[in-house]
Amino acid sequence: GAHGKERSPNSHCTRCPISSQSPGDSKVVEDFRRRLKYFFMNPCEKYRARGRKPWKLMLQILKIAIITFQLVSFGLSNEMMVTFKEENLMVFKHLFLKEYKDQRVDRYAVYTKTDVYGHIYYVIDRNLTVGNHAYEKIEGEYTPLTLCQEFFRKGSISPGNDTFDIDPHVDKECISVYPLEPLENKTLSRDINFSLDFKRLLSVNIYLTLKAINLQTVRHHELPDCYAFSIIVGAGKNNHLLLFDSFVILACFTSLILCTRSVYKGSQLQFHYTAFFHTYFGKTVPWSERMEFVNGWYILIIVSDTLTIAGSALKIGIQTKDLTNYDVCSILLGTSTMLVWVGVIRYLGFFKKYNILILALRAAIPNVIRFSCCAGLIYLGYCFCGWIVLGPYHEKFRTLDKVTECLFSLINGDDLYSTFQKMREKRYMVWLFSRLYLYSFLSLFIYMVLSLFIALITDTYETIKVSFCINMA
Repeated sequence: GAHGKERSPNSHCTRCPISSQSPGDSKVVEDFRRRLKYFFMNPCEKYRARGRKPWKLMLQILKIAIITFQLVSFGLSNEMMVTFKEENLMVFKHLFLKEYKDQRVDRYAVYTKTDVYGHIYYVIDRNLTVGNHAYEKIEGEYTPLTLCQEFFRKGSISPGNDTFDIDPHVDKECISVYPLEPLENKTLSRDINFSLDFKRLLSVNIYLTLKAINLQTVRHHELPDCYAFSIIVGAGKNNHLLLFDSFVILACFTSLILCTRSVYKGSQLQFHYTAFFHTYFGKTVPWSERMEFVNGWYILIIVSDTLTIAGSALKIGIQTKDLTNYDVCSILLGTSTMLVWVGVIRYLGFFKKYNILILALRAAIPNVIRFSCCAGLIYLGYCFCGWIVLGPYHEKFRTLDKVTECLFSLINGDDLYSTFQKMREKRYMVWLFSRLYLYSFLSLFIYMVLSLFIALITDTYETIKVSFCINMA
């Protein structure tokens, strides 16, 4: 039988001993070696070897430009939409909240029964004077406002005696009030048979719909946006663009087909490689070598193309005013553009100096993930501890998500002094615990965890660099 040395696919330049093989077998081995070598070449090497033009490479470079341009155009359009909504929100506050004033802390409250009724009258009697806003009309008639209150089904409260009797079931009562028709006697119970029981009351809300048209988009050669604002006033105790997008979809679809085809070819070659080694050398190829045939960059491009196609289709729907899923479209286009730019790293790997960095990152990722899992357990422990102990005394530890954000900011050196300062006036035991908690956390993560994290990557880089220099020599 033939005697050979098992090799990995990425060492395709290594020649296997074939001294005892027949001339026919030697030709088969040599042909398969050339096939493997060509498979693992980058587009530039394939062009030099066979004169094959790197169509996929040129398509990916084109995609970077058009997808980035598409994202910027959508971002500007989305920015106009968000600005229009924020400006209208401020307008609605001044229109429907009685004596509302702009303030740094956006809080608005009423404190007496008379104030509650007065604010309800104010909203119902309000007549719009802004030209591009109007109440919604259906078949020529204004749609009514909906006045709702939520309250406990039964209950009696006597704060002076510290006694109460409450049925926890919550009921909701709503009535319709047509706008532009002022109340006669300024009494809800007389005009519309509606009264508030403040002892059982949980919340009272007024629901109304306003229509508006944003004409600013006309300046950017887009159709005007028509908005329907669903407003809740409440109190409680708690075209060339379409062609361009179509071109983006076509380019991404072409890229998706080409990359899927390359992944399929790599998978087929992996099966042939496994069968070849079993037939000619009697050895089994390990999974680590099989995975060399799976090009992770192609997988990244396939995911990016899929997200871009879906996001572009949504963008077309938004521009034609058939859809309003701005958030979903933003997530799809933003993620796809991020992946496209991450994929640029692959092309830097064609240059030897940049390739060292890429190989170092690739080799360091498994160790970094394992280290991050261990550090994450310690991080979660500090999160739970800070939430329970410091939550009642510090607003940054009030909820679990705030704790995670606060601790992550502290690791990066943000807002250190204010976090310490806000615990000065608390109880001595809590103040002492907060000092031990914060100092131990900062010392552990800044001076130890981050240093070890950097050391992992540095050590891998030095190892790859030495190996690369030996191979070059």
